[in-house]
Amino acid sequence: MKRIVVSLCVLIGLSACNQKPEGFTFTGNLTGEVENGTPVYLRTVGENGQPVDVDTTTVENGTFVFTGQADSPEMHYVFVDKLMGYTAVIIENGEIELSAQKDSLGFAEVKGTMQNEVFADYVEKSKELNQRAQSIQQDMQQANMTRDTATAISLRDEMMELQETYQSFELDYIKSHPEALISALLIDRALSTRSVTAAEAQELYDALSPEIKNTTAAKTILGKLETQKQLEANEKNTSIGAKAPNFSAPDPNGKELALNDVLGKVTLVDFWAAWCKPCRAENPNVVAVYKKYHEKGLNVIGVSLDRTKEAWIKAIEDDGLPWNHVSNVAYFNDPIAKLYNVNAIPAAFLLDENGIIVAKNLRGPALEAKVAELLN
Repeated sequence: MKRIVVSLCVLIGLSACNQKPEGFTFTGNLTGEVENGTPVYLRTVGENGQPVDVDTTTVENGTFVFTGQADSPEMHYVFVDKLMGYTAVIIENGEIELSAQKDSLGFAEVKGTMQNEVFADYVEKSKELNQRAQSIQQDMQQANMTRDTATAISLRDEMMELQETYQSFELDYIKSHPEALISALLIDRALSTRSVTAAEAQELYDALSPEIKNTTAAKTILGKLETQKQLEANEKNTSIGAKAPNFSAPDPNGKELALNDVLGKVTLVDFWAAWCKPCRAENPNVVAVYKKYHEKGLNVIGVSLDRTKEAWIKAIEDDGLPWNHVSNVAYFNDPIAKLYNVNAIPAAFLLDENGIIVAKNLRGPALEAKVAELLN
């Protein structure tokens, strides 16, 4: 009978150990004199990138405590009133402990839950690579100051190799930690910097655990993935050798005008704006090339990224631009700019008689030389 009771107790104990905690207790211990009643803020990053207060508590005898429930692991930041810096902490259900010196919150130790342990491991392993990068940067500054060109070139090559090593380290870390929030955050960053393709990011995302896919960070990834896929598709569609996507937009008189309506033997699709000084500086050259080659088959269609119709029309008149013009007057939100993946102007696409893109972003003598080659 006694053995049965013991076995039941063991089973009950194991069951209790396997149950996930229903809430979190986040305890912070600060060394150094911090006045009792000092506010402590638990914050996240809002949609606009600004910190958002989630909870507030106070320091009592060097300790502060936050409690609550977390539906999924999320990155938070701890700020202590009148102290410099902050500490990153992943809030998840369980017992979380922070230890920090009041004058160095950025170097706090956070432990107690799986997500924070993995995050600390990532930070520690990436620290060595960051220190190497800082050392190379310092040496490059010294080489540039002393005009040691050979050393500077060697250091640049070393920095490029280190950047590739760092990227490989982060991708490997994501693959080996699909259950970690830091993996979702790293995928998000890789998409933002375009250091991975949409297909690569999708594969990394698909491997994340269900719990991590439920986090805010992972949900953000999905939106960026769609944007990245569209960008890559647009880049492919507007690469040299591709057929230029057709488009239409209002001309200065409000009449809809399409690219296919104005194709010549050679056609220049010119993205510009009245506010763009480099565009306005290049306009006289485009006018000269147009006047010289229009009768031989050169057409131009200007796509303005202006904010107002008045500025757009005035610039056409002031610069004497005699070709076709269209604009949605939508700045870089213009759907044509997005279709052609234009995020800076001037930008130009030179098409042959079949609407195939044969050159991009030619200016000055290079533009005339290519037009002459195509028409003569």
